[in-house]
Amino acid sequence: MIKSPAEIDLMRQSGRLLASVFEMLDGQDLADRTTMQVNDLVERFITQDLNARPASKGQYGFAYVLNCSINQVVCHGVPSDAVVIRKGDIINLDITLEKNGFIADSSKTYQVGAVPHAAQKLVRAAQEAMWQGIRQVRPGGRMGDIGHAIESYARQHGHSVVHEYCGHGIGRQMHEEPQVLNFGRPGTGILLREGMVFTIEPMLNQGKRQTRTLRDGWTVVTSDGKLSAQFEHTVAVTREGVEVLTLRRDEAHRVRQGGAQAQV
Repeated sequence: MIKSPAEIDLMRQSGRLLASVFEMLDGQDLADRTTMQVNDLVERFITQDLNARPASKGQYGFAYVLNCSINQVVCHGVPSDAVVIRKGDIINLDITLEKNGFIADSSKTYQVGAVPHAAQKLVRAAQEAMWQGIRQVRPGGRMGDIGHAIESYARQHGHSVVHEYCGHGIGRQMHEEPQVLNFGRPGTGILLREGMVFTIEPMLNQGKRQTRTLRDGWTVVTSDGKLSAQFEHTVAVTREGVEVLTLRRDEAHRVRQGGAQAQV
């Protein structure tokens, strides 16, 4: 569970590479592409440009390098030649990358073209809920502090938080202990210690928090058909507080405001 400084440095390298994948995607027009085309674009970039490994491919029998979750899809959306991204959609791209034996995990919800105001509000709330959780990370804190901050923010802005899926420890394996719930009571749960590395990844719904899984066994959707959005970062507990290992350059202002650290 606890990573050494040398291990965290390797995870920092993986995190920087993964951040560059999203920075590449930020410059792409996703409209009218299939989700499989986006999957293939990301795979080429990770393997050829970054000389790294897409860690999701082959994990648990999953055949692709990313999850692509459009509109009412909460998580685990499967790339397909038949699914076309349209203007007005919101789409979460969840990507993992392994370099030198260590894995980084991050996701971002993209707004494709002009999206409805309610969808914009949901995406902003999901992103800020993640940052509210990140700001609770410090030695001596508790996992419940993170979940409480996330769900409190979501409720204040009229959204629900999915309970069935959560963040997780990460390192040589994609999923390690502990679980990082997106709800909780302050002062409860696992004690945060320097050297812990885990993901924070809230999923916020427009409507009810309940979900269901489609027949493909992967794709999770909202039970009421309303929109869902998610953001995710890999973070490390440091002596001073928290370091966001997958921070993108356009988020540098976030760490200055919130006291988090990052190598930018």
